[in-house]
Amino acid sequence: MRRHRQSLEELLNQLSPVVTGWQDAHAEAVIQRLIGISAKPSYRREDLARLLDAPTLKGKARTEHFNEGLTTVQLFLDMSKDELTAALRDRLGPGMGIRRLKENPESLYAALEDLGILDRMAAIVNAPVTWTDLLTERLKGGCGSAIKGQRRGRFLEDFVEELLGAIFGEGRYDARCRFIGAKGVSDEKADFAIPSKEDPVILIEAEAYGATGSKQTDVLGDISRICSEKRSDTDFLLVTDGITWRERMNDLRKLIELQNRGEISRIYTHSP
Repeated sequence: MRRHRQSLEELLNQLSPVVTGWQDAHAEAVIQRLIGISAKPSYRREDLARLLDAPTLKGKARTEHFNEGLTTVQLFLDMSKDELTAALRDRLGPGMGIRRLKENPESLYAALEDLGILDRMAAIVNAPVTWTDLLTERLKGGCGSAIKGQRRGRFLEDFVEELLGAIFGEGRYDARCRFIGAKGVSDEKADFAIPSKEDPVILIEAEAYGATGSKQTDVLGDISRICSEKRSDTDFLLVTDGITWRERMNDLRKLIELQNRGEISRIYTHSP
């Protein structure tokens, strides 16, 4: 291959927008399902059943119909896929997909009704829509989801900081800092270092499942780096919460393994 040198300016001049659409086949199918919902004052279980199940369909077609209906339910409830899955698992236990629909549909319908799906359908279908509503939804779909995740994470951090203030007093810990590692030549980030980031006796990390900023696999990496960087006699406490952890059981097992090996002193949740 012929060698070629480029300048930054040359490459910048060659850049062009990468234009893509947001709709795939599933999204298009969900839109058609939304269009097909008849507007009426209230909805009943049979409406939910029609949305999720089509017994005349077989195999893959029936599964696709169910998945499209479940995404539609997710939109009405304003829940992410992880949030809806966790909420259903909390009510039904394992097995809340197409198999549950085939074997015990009434339990699935009851769980969704408990989440308020019928009332949400009636409220949204009958609500007048203005241009501000449309733009608000665009805002929510953009930065809104990130804000929601940030607030989850910040909620736990604020909860921990309130406790630290009550126990140790203001100014007797460092928050959202980089603590000095065991060898004194490197550092690592942590949410809280007590009494100071220069010589922490206790380190605390607050991680809410679903919080934005990093993927869950990255969270495990963050925690592992704290474990490897801290002194062996520094207590490391992890505060976490969120029922969507149940969708990442292997990751949760890895955290518990770190605790059982003594690398994490204790894992706490927000619940008493």
